[in-house]
Amino acid sequence: MLLRALAWMFSTDLAVDLGTANTLVYVRGEGVVLNEPSVVAISQKDHSLLAVGHEAKAMLGRAPDSIQVLRPLRHGVIADFDTTERMLKYFITTVHRRRRLVYPRIVLTVPTGITQVEKRAVRASAQQAGAREVFLIEQAMAAAIGAGLPIQEPGGHMVVDIGGGTTEVAILSLAGIVYSKSVRLAGDEMDEAIIQHLRRTYSLLIGERQAEEVKIALGSAYPEGGDDQKRDVKGRDLIGGFPKTVVVTGAEVREALRDPVMAVVNAVQACLEQAPPELAADIVDKGIVLTGGGALLRGLDRLLHEQTDLPITVSDDPLTCVAHGAGSLLDQLALLRRVAIRA
Repeated sequence: MLLRALAWMFSTDLAVDLGTANTLVYVRGEGVVLNEPSVVAISQKDHSLLAVGHEAKAMLGRAPDSIQVLRPLRHGVIADFDTTERMLKYFITTVHRRRRLVYPRIVLTVPTGITQVEKRAVRASAQQAGAREVFLIEQAMAAAIGAGLPIQEPGGHMVVDIGGGTTEVAILSLAGIVYSKSVRLAGDEMDEAIIQHLRRTYSLLIGERQAEEVKIALGSAYPEGGDDQKRDVKGRDLIGGFPKTVVVTGAEVREALRDPVMAVVNAVQACLEQAPPELAADIVDKGIVLTGGGALLRGLDRLLHEQTDLPITVSDDPLTCVAHGAGSLLDQLALLRRVAIRA
C-alpha cells in the first residue's frame, strides 16, 4: 500500500486535453507544459513522422504530394487511430525529454456523446503510446473543475465548453453530470463557414489556416463596434484561377458565422429546457460559465445573455481550462475515480 502511495506521489502522471484543434499536456506538479496543434506531417514515401504540432500546422495547404499533412481528430474523436497514437507518443516523449521515459497514468478528456467504440479507441491509443493506466474524463466535467466550480456541492452549475470540433453543454451537481448535450459543431465549422462565405461572395478559395486567422481577427457573435474593421484575404480566384486579394469586414464575417454561432446558442437553450427545477433555480443565480477557444469569440457572452437572460462568465483562461481541470484530478485520486467514465 505504501509503495503504491509513493508511486502515485512521485510519478510523472499526465493529463491530456486531446482536442480537435490543439492538444494540451498537463504534468502533475508542473502544470500545462505543452500546447500544440493536433496536426501531423507524414512522408508518403516511407510513412515516417516529419513534423508534429506547430511545425506541421505551418505545412497545411503548402506541402507537396510527397508529404501528407493530417488532422487525426475530427469532432473531438479519433478519425485516424495510427496517426493519433504516433502523435500522442511524440507529445509524451517530448514532455519527458530530460528524463528516462516512465509509464505514466494518463487522464484523457473526451466529448460527452462519444460511442463505446470511440472510447475504446481513445483508451487504446493512450495505452499504445505508453500509458500504464488511462482514465477518461468528460470534457465538460474537466472544464467545470478547471473553471473553479464547486462541482461536489449539491447545487447546479452550467458550463459550455466550445472547442475546435465539439461544443459541450452540461449541468453538473454533486460531482456528476445531470444533463449534457454534445454538439459536433464548434470552431472548425466556424472556419468552414468563413471559407464558404468567401467562395460564394467573392469566388475566392482559401484554406483552413487562413480562415482561422480571419475568425480570430474579425470574428464576432454580436455587433459591438468592430463591424468596420477590415482585413485583406488572399487566395485563389475560382473563375480566373489566379491569386487575388479581397477585403472583408467584421460585419460580413459576423454574418458568415451566424449559423454555427446560433447552433451553440440552441444547444444551450435545449440544455436549459431539460434542467430539473431546483438546478434551474441555481443556474438563475450562478449563471453559465464559458470555456474553450470558442469562448473568446467577441460578443458571444453578450449574445448568450440576450438569448437566455442569465449571467454569462468567461473563464479566466478558457484555452487551458479543460487541461487544468483534468490535471488537478491527478492530485485527487478518489475524485478522479469517481468522475472517470468507463469504456
